[in-house]
Amino acid sequence: MLITCPYCGPRDVVEFSYQGDANRARPDPMSNDPQAWTDYVFQRTNAAGPHREYWQHAGGCRAHLVVVRDTTTHEIISVAYAHGAQAAVAPTAPAQPKPHRAKPVAPKPSAKAPAKPARLAKAVRTPSVRSRRKPA
Repeated sequence: MLITCPYCGPRDVVEFSYQGDANRARPDPMSNDPQAWTDYVFQRTNAAGPHREYWQHAGGCRAHLVVVRDTTTHEIISVAYAHGAQAAVAPTAPAQPKPHRAKPVAPKPSAKAPAKPARLAKAVRTPSVRSRRKPA
């Protein structure tokens, strides 16, 4: 299964991490209603057809995405950034090219000769543990 990342283009599903159902609304964190939390955690629908899901491109650009996927055929219908940064990208549309990044420029050599590394002092032998013991 290929998912078309809006930034990286078509990628295999192994690069993505499933993050959960994008249709469900989380209860208020300050709510003391146990039924609301029980419904959120345990009561799920398993409808066939198009389904909105959160995915993260963990093996690529790390973007959080909303993927609309047909649960019967696993066809990807649309992909969009999770926070609405850009419109959905159709899976057959060509990916947007990555922005060009300038290569770093190497520093110019200076007129001075490079400094020689300092010489290390000769190692001093320390007496072994046996020689420091008092005779019995």
